[in-house]
Amino acid sequence: MKIAVLGASGQTGQYLVQQALQGGHAVTAVVRDPGKITGSHENLKVVQADVFSADSLRTPFQDQDAVVSCLGFPPSPWWGVTGYTRSLGAVLSAMRDARVGRLVAMTSWYTQPDSGAGAPLVVRYVLLPLIRSVLTDMFHMETALQGVHDLDWTVVRPPGLQNLPASEKDFLTHEGYSVPGAVGIQVARGDVARFLLSQLDADAWVKKGVAMHTK
Repeated sequence: MKIAVLGASGQTGQYLVQQALQGGHAVTAVVRDPGKITGSHENLKVVQADVFSADSLRTPFQDQDAVVSCLGFPPSPWWGVTGYTRSLGAVLSAMRDARVGRLVAMTSWYTQPDSGAGAPLVVRYVLLPLIRSVLTDMFHMETALQGVHDLDWTVVRPPGLQNLPASEKDFLTHEGYSVPGAVGIQVARGDVARFLLSQLDADAWVKKGVAMHTK
C-alpha cells in the first residue's frame, strides 16, 4: 500500500515507518522538520507539511491509499490542548480532496472523562489529572470522527507507551476506552505501530474506536 504517515518523526511514528517499509509498503513521511528523519529507503519519501493546513497536506496525500496518524501533542493544563481537533479538520479536508478513503489514528486509553473510574489509584489520581488536557482533546477528536460517514476511519487507543520494539505477542482488544483484564498499563510503541498497520486492510474496527494491549 501507499501510506502517508503523520507524526512520522515521533517515537511511535518511527517504529511505524520502519515496519511499513519492512512490510513492502511505500511510505510518505509527513513531518514538520524533515531533518528528524535520518534514515533512507527506496520506498520512503519525506515531505515537509503543516498538519494544521489542508492546503499543505493535499499534495503529500495525493495517490495515497491510507493515512496513519501518530501525532502527539504535549499536555497544557493552563491553556488546554487543541492540536488533535485542529489537525483533524485539515487532515479530513485534504483526504477528501486527494480522494484518500482510509484513516487510522492513534489516541489513548481513558479519553472519555469517566472511563478511568476503574483505573489503578495512581493512574486515576496522579497520571490522568496530569494528562487530562491531552485526553480531553483526543476525546473531542474522537467525537468529531463519529460524525464522519464518507471515510473509513479507525481510532486506536493504546495504554501508556514504552519506547520498545515490537514483540510477537497477540493483541487484546476492546471496543471501549481500556482493555478489561489486561495486565499492566503500558505497551511497547513497536506493538502499537504493528497494530496500527494491521488495521489498514482490516474491517473489524472501521468507524469504531478500539482499545488495545498485548497478552
